[in-house]
Amino acid sequence: SLAISRIPFEGPVAAAKVGYKDGQYILNPKIGAILSEGDLDLVVAGTSDSVLMVESEAKMLSEEVMLGAVNFGHQQMQPVIQMINDLAAEAGVAKTEILAVDNSKLEQELAKIIEPSLRDAYKETDKQERYIKIDAAKKQAVATLLDLGAQEPEINVAFKHLQQHIVRRQIVELGQRIDGRGVADIRNIECEVSFLPRVHGSALFTRGETQVIAGTTLGSASDEQMTDGLEGDTKESFILHYNFPPYSVGEATPSRAPGRREIGHGKLAWRAIHQVLPSKVEFPYTIRVVSEVTESNGSSSMASVCGGILSLMDAGVPIKAPVAGIAMGLILEKDKYVVISDILGDEDHLGDMDFKVAGTQAGITALQMDIKVRGISSEIMKVALDQAKSGRMHILDKMQAALNTPRASVNEYAPSMITMKINKDKIRELIGPGGKMIKSICEASKAKVDIDDNGTVTITSLGLENGIKAQKMIEEIAMD
Repeated sequence: SLAISRIPFEGPVAAAKVGYKDGQYILNPKIGAILSEGDLDLVVAGTSDSVLMVESEAKMLSEEVMLGAVNFGHQQMQPVIQMINDLAAEAGVAKTEILAVDNSKLEQELAKIIEPSLRDAYKETDKQERYIKIDAAKKQAVATLLDLGAQEPEINVAFKHLQQHIVRRQIVELGQRIDGRGVADIRNIECEVSFLPRVHGSALFTRGETQVIAGTTLGSASDEQMTDGLEGDTKESFILHYNFPPYSVGEATPSRAPGRREIGHGKLAWRAIHQVLPSKVEFPYTIRVVSEVTESNGSSSMASVCGGILSLMDAGVPIKAPVAGIAMGLILEKDKYVVISDILGDEDHLGDMDFKVAGTQAGITALQMDIKVRGISSEIMKVALDQAKSGRMHILDKMQAALNTPRASVNEYAPSMITMKINKDKIRELIGPGGKMIKSICEASKAKVDIDDNGTVTITSLGLENGIKAQKMIEEIAMD
């Protein structure tokens, strides 16, 4: 619709879903069977010559396989782009011309007034102190330029251009970032487990000025998240909630229901962790991870992955391997580009890419990319993936120094759980008329009993002895 309208448009844009099974890429695989039957669920969008967006979950695949999937999806969407171009040509609608406003004189005047003070502000490594200096420079510029007849909206645009010029030039020409790091350097990392005294598992993960408190709670089958979706009712035994309170970025605003940001970041962290969790047979608990962001200066979603994994290990969840996440950035200036690791909030805001990569030592479990330029090439993406791998290994080393394997057993405050199988014909007898029998077992043993349609019984109790008591009572009634 944009292509055949009068609206100026730099597209068309198309998208493709990509799966991966037995060493082969699959275009638009069947929904619902993508990860259950294969190793990858990836969506890529782009134009005829570059990639714009990627979102994926994978079963610890290599950087080469992931890059190949992106390239495959980009190639396969080209017929769709050609069809849109053909339709636009047939429609023959002329695009409206937009006259560009020449702000060069205003930008030159702005630079004369505040460029030295703004450069000084970007030498400040502390985020809050830096923002105070930037705000002071902006107020000075607005007051002066308003007196000269400029309008505040155009001053704001010119101010952002000057910010971009200072920060981006410093990175491209000097290889030096706002906080003094090199382009591939990771901020200081601190990890602490068993941070909260009574929860089943917890961790404090700090990377520079980004920090999260992650907590894990273990529950029974009846605690699973139930969803009434388009494809019917589903139950999920792994739940991850990402909370981003206003104070984490120095704001004093009302706390409201989860928004686009919280839901999107939480889902990305969920994808990153989901592939390393044990099966329900191995570990029959319902698992809930809550990531509370206490301070944010870039990539709190990847910090939530790191903190969430540490809290799961602290809770005794037998994960397949630890997962770490890192956010990559890009500065693209004409024919030069620089990929930067572990980006700050300002580098995300003033840069061209936010490329989040999470995975284990063996491979990638989640990947998300969005960019602010027309698109990026396969070459840039390969550099970003390789640099992200080095950063991920560094972060994993720091995490494993705090806790390198899951606890041998669940926390003493976590419920104990016993699973057993009974004959389907005995389900009715075990439940009893109106649930009388199962209720009496729960009351006598002080345990919670769940039964599914296949005859799998899950006994949850505080204290193993209560669970064993319920198990013996069930065996007397329902076992041959």
